[in-house]
Amino acid sequence: MGWMAEQNSTRRVLLASLTGTAVEFYDFYIYATAASLVFGPLFFPASSSSAQLLAAYASFGLAFVARPLGAVVFGHFGDRVGRKSTLVASLLLMGGSTTLIAFLPTHAQVGWIAPLLLCVLRFGQGLGLGGEWGGAVLLAVENAPPGWKGRFGMVPQLGAPIGFILANGFFLILDLVLTPEQFMAWGWRIPFLASALLVGLGLWVRLKLHETPAFAAVLADGPPERAPFAAVLRDHWRPTLAGTCAVIACFAIYYLSTAFALGWGTTELGYARTDFLLVQLGAILFMGVGIVAAGWLSDVWDPRRVLIGGCLGGIVAGACLAPLLGSGSLVQVFVFLSLALLVMGFVYGPLGAWLPGLFPARVRYTGASAAFNVGGVLGGALTPIVAQGLAAEGGLWPVGLYMMAAAAISLVALAVAQKYGPDSRLSGPMK
Repeated sequence: MGWMAEQNSTRRVLLASLTGTAVEFYDFYIYATAASLVFGPLFFPASSSSAQLLAAYASFGLAFVARPLGAVVFGHFGDRVGRKSTLVASLLLMGGSTTLIAFLPTHAQVGWIAPLLLCVLRFGQGLGLGGEWGGAVLLAVENAPPGWKGRFGMVPQLGAPIGFILANGFFLILDLVLTPEQFMAWGWRIPFLASALLVGLGLWVRLKLHETPAFAAVLADGPPERAPFAAVLRDHWRPTLAGTCAVIACFAIYYLSTAFALGWGTTELGYARTDFLLVQLGAILFMGVGIVAAGWLSDVWDPRRVLIGGCLGGIVAGACLAPLLGSGSLVQVFVFLSLALLVMGFVYGPLGAWLPGLFPARVRYTGASAAFNVGGVLGGALTPIVAQGLAAEGGLWPVGLYMMAAAAISLVALAVAQKYGPDSRLSGPMK
């Protein structure tokens, strides 16, 4: 019976980490999809569709400004109060912000108040996600048995493709059953409203959890760190810098392959929205395969080596962006998106094991969250906007170079990174 209880506990931990991140990324991705499809004309009237899309992408990028702040705030409480309660709070903040977007008036109804409210709620989404990823990953890896941290750490990472499939699948179904006029008038609100149900599921799983062994050990050794963020800046700035730069590639590759590709493909390239969403839904499966393979290889070798291999793949994917995405063939578009998202799995999946291993348990929530989310700002906040501008001026080749540069930056960071943390190669218990 004791063995069964332990197994049930492990399954509950992994389910909680996966469910929470799937819900959080669902919330995040429905905004990215809506920004690419409808938010421009509804909330940001302008003289051209390109200008509307740029304004919608700017609101999309606002969440990345909030994410580092969320990392600091939720990291503070995660390192002082505990992982469980902090994860519940982050889920409530992001889920509440997402649900309220469903009830927003448009610019035609209330003028400038509409984009202001949209941006406020988008900021709330980013704040919640800033605290979500670090806590979900720690929940998994701090409960992992020796030799399994790579595989446990990749489980919350799978929430990204699952959330994407739920989000874009929802929009695809609506696109099939509603007329364009119905979708623009009210249909786009349904995925945001459905977030309330998904958040309820995530809370139900997480409220049954106990604290992680690593945090319990911190409390047993004495009071927690009074100011975790200050301690990270003072004592752990080198691993924070290395981790931040190593994260850039995954965000850049992902948002070039999803938000930018969807917006550019359905406007400038003229593909039907339904067709392009189907292509992306098929390609995202390769991201899931990449995450699983990268998690297993992280335990066979180590996460840093797998991340380096993924960055090399990112350079190859960047070189393929223009000839395949701009080919005029949906088959070749699918090949590019599948390649890029497979690579995304290899630069994203191992982060769940590698980043927490750079920091001691007393500041791990803050350190891992800060590195991940600041890297998200650098790699993802402006990526759709910059890519849209580059493509409008010079076509898709500069966008491919942008992807290659992001992968190269992360590659250099990983190549020079030393064993900064107490468990950077995951060779021992994560204390």
